[in-house]
Amino acid sequence: MTAKHSVPSNYTSNPDLPTIALPFEWKGTPLDSKGRFLNHEFAFINSFREVLKWQTTKNPQKEEKKKSTWKLTCITDSNFLTSSEDCIVWLGHASFFIRIAGITLLIDPVLFDVSLIKRKSKLPIDPDQLKHMDYILISHDHRDHCDKKSLELLAKNNPNAIYLTGLNVDTVIKKITKSTSIEAAGWYQQYKTKPEIKITYVPSRHWGRRYLTDTNVRLWGGFVIQAAGKTIYFGGDSGYGSHFTDIANIFPVVDYAMIGIGAYKPEFFMGQSHLSPIDGIKAFHDTKAKNFIPMHYGTFDLADEPIGDPIHVLKKEQEKQHVAGEILYVCVGEIIPLK
Repeated sequence: MTAKHSVPSNYTSNPDLPTIALPFEWKGTPLDSKGRFLNHEFAFINSFREVLKWQTTKNPQKEEKKKSTWKLTCITDSNFLTSSEDCIVWLGHASFFIRIAGITLLIDPVLFDVSLIKRKSKLPIDPDQLKHMDYILISHDHRDHCDKKSLELLAKNNPNAIYLTGLNVDTVIKKITKSTSIEAAGWYQQYKTKPEIKITYVPSRHWGRRYLTDTNVRLWGGFVIQAAGKTIYFGGDSGYGSHFTDIANIFPVVDYAMIGIGAYKPEFFMGQSHLSPIDGIKAFHDTKAKNFIPMHYGTFDLADEPIGDPIHVLKKEQEKQHVAGEILYVCVGEIIPLK
């Protein structure tokens, strides 16, 4: 698939939220001539021909995938929920629990099966235990990141939570949760949070859709969280692009980078939306982060590769090349202390 550059017709943002100072010109989040969101660099190719090519191309790993018994290790322990220590805990896929400066956050909490796609990894806690959350961050509208059943449960158990998301995704969250405490940002806009923490919505190379005719009417992206002297970058769903280098230029010290490595085969089709493990290392290097937490693998079967392929490829690639920084091969439910 040949990457085509985006040609914006207009730009937008949330007038109620500030845009952070940037080392380059920024007009706002780009829109096409129909008012739908664009990637800032590469156009999203929404082609039936490409889908057909994927579906009719032989998967060279089909038998390997069929025979695979690999599973993520899950540590079943809810102690992090009652602790006062700042930490990051991977809940599987792109779901994270974070406590920083004593403030609790959930990112893309998907706690159950998604539609007809069954979870391949356990959740380390009972979903009902997720209470007293300060902020719930939703990166984009895809159902493996913005799940109705999960958000309904969280809304019931966290009536005072504030939801942070991208432009127009707030309409989905409000319909599900009935919450009026939702902030929707454009890229490089900062949410109105407690003074102890700063959270900024940042670009990713992806797309949005929940139904048949709503492609790219809602924005996608990632988050940068700054508090207690730490900076955490959550890359969201993303193909490779220059936005990873931009993160390093805007946020010169990133302590932890959560970057996707799965749902990447066949690369001719998936590459515009998801990183391969090899490009995941490249993105990690671009951000100049100290620690890389691989995500978006092992929980849902979303592409052609065997479920354990991304992490196996990542480890092999680490043996081949020098990786500047630490790759944290964490289990689901493992506590990463923020020190």
